[in-house]
Amino acid sequence: MALRVCARFLRGSAVLSSRAVRTARQESASWFLTAGNAACGRGGRNGFIFTPACFITSEAFLNRLMKGKAAAAAEADGSFYRLPASVPPDSGEQTSLLMRHPDQPDNSKVLKVAIIGCPNAGKSTLSNQLLGRKVFSVSKKVHTTRSRALGVLTEDDTQIILLDTPGLTTVSKAKRHQLEKSLLVDPWNTVKEADLMVVMVDVADRWMCGRLDFEVLKCLAQHPDIPAILVLNKVDLVKAKDRLLDITAVLTCGVVNGRRMRVRPVIKPPWAEKRPERDTELLPDEDNAGPEGIAELNSVLSKEQLKALRSQQGWPHFKDVFMLSSVDKEDVETLKSYFMVAAKPGSWQYHSEVLTDQSPEEVCTNIIREKLLEYLPQEVPYSVTQSVELWQEGENCELNISVKLYAKKDTHMRMVIGTAGQMVTRIAQEAGEDLSRVFLREVKLKLSVKLRR
Repeated sequence: MALRVCARFLRGSAVLSSRAVRTARQESASWFLTAGNAACGRGGRNGFIFTPACFITSEAFLNRLMKGKAAAAAEADGSFYRLPASVPPDSGEQTSLLMRHPDQPDNSKVLKVAIIGCPNAGKSTLSNQLLGRKVFSVSKKVHTTRSRALGVLTEDDTQIILLDTPGLTTVSKAKRHQLEKSLLVDPWNTVKEADLMVVMVDVADRWMCGRLDFEVLKCLAQHPDIPAILVLNKVDLVKAKDRLLDITAVLTCGVVNGRRMRVRPVIKPPWAEKRPERDTELLPDEDNAGPEGIAELNSVLSKEQLKALRSQQGWPHFKDVFMLSSVDKEDVETLKSYFMVAAKPGSWQYHSEVLTDQSPEEVCTNIIREKLLEYLPQEVPYSVTQSVELWQEGENCELNISVKLYAKKDTHMRMVIGTAGQMVTRIAQEAGEDLSRVFLREVKLKLSVKLRR
C-alpha cells in the first residue's frame, strides 16, 4: 500500500519537496488525515493543500475512523457539548468517586494508552489536551512528571485511560541528579498494563529526533506484543517541514505497519550522511546496575539484543505515525479519534465522572511545582518540598488552601520569595487560577516559604 505525501504541510502552508513516500509494492494509496475535517483538496502546483496530523497505513482502520468522524459531524447539530469531567476538591469525595461502580453502557469499549518518551517531549501536554483540562503539570524543564499519573477520557460508549509517565532515563543519570526511583521504575511498569503505546518525539530538538532514545528502544523491544504508534510532536516549531519525512523514515527504519517505505533520495553533501555511532559496549552502571527491580527489568534483553538495539536508529514495528503539535486542539482531536476507533469491547474501569486518579492535594502540589520549575533557575525548584497546611471550603463555596514551601538553602528561600515577595505572590496567583479551572470553583491559594532545617 502506498503512502501518498501531500505537498503542503500545516497551516503555514509551507511547501514540501516533491519527494514521495512509497511502498515497494506500489499498491493503492492511503490517505493522510487532516487535523480538522480529514479532507484533502487539490490545489497548487505541488499537489495537495491540507493540514495533516498523521498517516494511517490500514485502509480498513482508516474507513472506520472516517465513519466515526462523519457520524460525529452528523450528530453535532442535534447534540449538546459535554464538558470534560473535573476533580472534586474534597479528598473523600474523590476517593468515593474512584470507588464507584462504572456507569458503563451495554456496548462499552475501553483502551489503555501508555504515553512514553524522553523527558520534555510533551507527554503531559498531550494528556492535558486529550482530557480537556489541565490535570498534569507541564514546564519547559525536564522531569516535571515524577511518577506515573492516570487520566480518564470518557465519551459516549468509550473510555480511554491515559497513562502519563515520567521521561525515560538511565540509572546513571538518576544517580547523578539524585532522581527518585519512580522515574526509573514507573515508565516500565506502566507499559505492562497498556493496550497501546504512544512514543512521543520532540522534532523541534535536533538532537532527539535523529534517532530514538536507547531507553525507548529497550522499552519497545521488551514489549513487542503491545502495538505502538509514533507521535512526532512540536511540528509547529519545525520550519523546514520536509524534514519531517526524513525524521519519519529514520525513526521507523523505513517500515510502518509492516510495509516498507521509500523516500526518493535527494543529493546531499557527504557530511550529511555521517551520523555519530553509539558506543556498542554496554555500560554496567547504565544498563545492568541500579536499585532493586531495575536490573531485573533490563535483564529481559540479552547482551546481544542490547548490542543490536544500540546500532538501530529507529523501530520498524510502529503501526502508524502522527505529526502534530500537542498544544493544537485540532491536531490532538485527530489522535483522540484514533484512540476511540482503536478501543476494544470491554468493561470500563472507572465511572464516567472520573478525570484522574490523583487526589486534590496531589493535583495542587503538582501545579505549584510546575510554577516553581517555570520561574526558578537551575536546581532550585527541584530541591523545594511542600506541605499542605490548610484545605478548607469557605462560606461562599470557595476553596481556601495554604501550602508551606521548604527551601534547602537560604539563597534558595530568597529566590522563591523574590523581591518584596513578588515571586511567591506570582506563583500563588497563577497556581490558584489553574486550580480554579480544575476544581471548577474559586481557589484562594496562600504560599509561605520556610528554610528547611
